[in-house]
Amino acid sequence: MPNNAIYKEEQQKLHDARERFITEIAKNIHLYNINSSVGRLYGTVFFAEKPMTLDDMSSSLGMSKTSMSTGIRALTDANMVERVWEKGIRKDLYKTEDDWYKSFSNVFITRWRNSTELNMRAIKETKENMEELLDKSENNDIINSAELDLEKLNGAEAYYEWLTDVISLFETDEIFKIIPKRS
Repeated sequence: MPNNAIYKEEQQKLHDARERFITEIAKNIHLYNINSSVGRLYGTVFFAEKPMTLDDMSSSLGMSKTSMSTGIRALTDANMVERVWEKGIRKDLYKTEDDWYKSFSNVFITRWRNSTELNMRAIKETKENMEELLDKSENNDIINSAELDLEKLNGAEAYYEWLTDVISLFETDEIFKIIPKRS
């Protein structure tokens, strides 16, 4: 039987080490459009030695089961946790997604695809407005400004087309042929 004092000291060191990682995850999880308390939930599920129920999470974090449910839904939507099944257990169980690359890719794809599409639509509409202005205006200053703006918009459009290609690399997993996953 191990010395109880040593065991407690080592248990505290384990807790502190885990807490360090959980704190950093909570601070940076906003990049996934998730708040810090849900980041703490993620860290708790990450370090759990077995899949957790909402009750387990609530007890561990001292938060309501409703908060845990909302948080798990956000993490599930971000593909950071998944529901799992174990024989004989009737409650929903959750564990973190083992593939961090998949989680990042899904968040990256969703956020960048949405932004890119909105910006491309804005470019298209703005270019149409500029071209209409060029057709109708007789003022050289306006014509010169509109032509310069169209050049800038063409540069922006080229960037968003490139970004669409980058997004496609993630959607098709081709990115991992260029930059292999590490294990």
